[in-house]
Amino acid sequence: MKLADHRVQTRAEFHERLKRIGAERYHDRHPFHKRLHGGECTPDEVRAWVVNRWQYQSRIPMKDAAFLSRVEDPQLRRIWRSRIEDHDGGVDQGGGIRRWLALARAVGLDPDYVASGAGVMPATRFAVDAYVRFVRDMPLLDAVAASLTEMFAPRIHAERIEGLLKHYDFADDVSLAYFRNRLSEAPKDVEFGLNYVLDRADTLERQDAAAAALVFKTDVLWAQLDALWHGYVQGNIPPGAWRPGEGLLDAAIPEPAPEAAGAS
Repeated sequence: MKLADHRVQTRAEFHERLKRIGAERYHDRHPFHKRLHGGECTPDEVRAWVVNRWQYQSRIPMKDAAFLSRVEDPQLRRIWRSRIEDHDGGVDQGGGIRRWLALARAVGLDPDYVASGAGVMPATRFAVDAYVRFVRDMPLLDAVAASLTEMFAPRIHAERIEGLLKHYDFADDVSLAYFRNRLSEAPKDVEFGLNYVLDRADTLERQDAAAAALVFKTDVLWAQLDALWHGYVQGNIPPGAWRPGEGLLDAAIPEPAPEAAGAS
């Protein structure tokens, strides 16, 4: 939204504008996260969240690679590529993607099933693909501004760690490693990305575009949780989406009742 007086904001004013977007629109306000962090999710609701959030996690390094393919400044490439390394890790260890699959295993899902992307809700896929296309196609300033949801992420990661440890048996240092690592990884990304945007958003047009990019990204995150709520809390699972009982590790599949086991 443009300022009423169409005045270019100072650096400090524009920073406050970006922070207000997070305060009003970041997905920590969504009822699904409140349900998850408060221990109210069923095991299958947690699994549905893990399955669908994989689509987002797995596409983060892909959108960053798309961004890098357009960057002519070697120094910007050097700085930005650490984001890919944070998520992909090395050949044999580490990385946010592997940590997310450890969470999948902890909640009883077969990591290979989750990594296949089978069962991802259509709305989740559309929202995440829209974000990748945005970063690939929009001006670099807009693409960096969209990443600034990371400004608000440490708060939600801290709340998630506390809530999951308090309410769910699967939660431990291994299963929650993704969120713990992001507490230290995200701040360095935020510091660079925020300064990049504040330095370059020096006209009203650029400030409006950067703010709109951040709003778009909050919409991407919010839409994924809307889909989860509609599908798994309200029970409207769309065709092709994960259904309870699918993609589980053998140990996570309940034993049949005695009478059922003996039925013909």
